[in-house]
Amino acid sequence: MSLEQLTETIRGKVSGGGIDESVKFDLGDVGQIFIQGASVSNENNDADCTITMSADDLGDMLNGDLNPTAAFMGGKLKVDGDMSVAMKLGSIV
Repeated sequence: MSLEQLTETIRGKVSGGGIDESVKFDLGDVGQIFIQGASVSNENNDADCTITMSADDLGDMLNGDLNPTAAFMGGKLKVDGDMSVAMKLGSIV
């Protein structure tokens, strides 16, 4: 998935309301996806929680092909900041 496709997929998932805290997916050279509530952008803003992973792995996670816990345990994603915010993402992804 491209950055635009990933951003639109997340936008659709939070359209009914996301979480109160801010989250940034850092996809390396591909870019960033910043989420605050139902707002989703590609801005590189500071966030309560930053999740670093590849765009391919994020796409697999959004499609339900990659379990977030398994991705974390397998080193496919790293969490910086408030871990409790990352745990709330289960309601979105």
